[in-house]
Amino acid sequence: MHSHLHTQDNVGCEEIMNALDECHARGFLYKAVGGCNDIKREVNKCLSGARAQKSGKNRETGLQRRQRIEAVWAKMDEGDYTALEEFTKRK
Repeated sequence: MHSHLHTQDNVGCEEIMNALDECHARGFLYKAVGGCNDIKREVNKCLSGARAQKSGKNRETGLQRRQRIEAVWAKMDEGDYTALEEFTKRK
């Protein structure tokens, strides 16, 4: 089972996760014979899509940060350290 299913990061998947919880509440035997497998696959699919979106956003943010840092390095190579001062004050 996924850890921390019901969090604010998974709001888009909350309905299907609630359905899985309800299915599991039907009892161990129902769950053991595969009665919840289809719902479980849907939860996995939903969470996978959410993770892919988050990864894409993080990748884009990282590329933007890298470009800013490389611009500062380029100016430092030219002897201009004012860009470094501006970059460090930005926090």
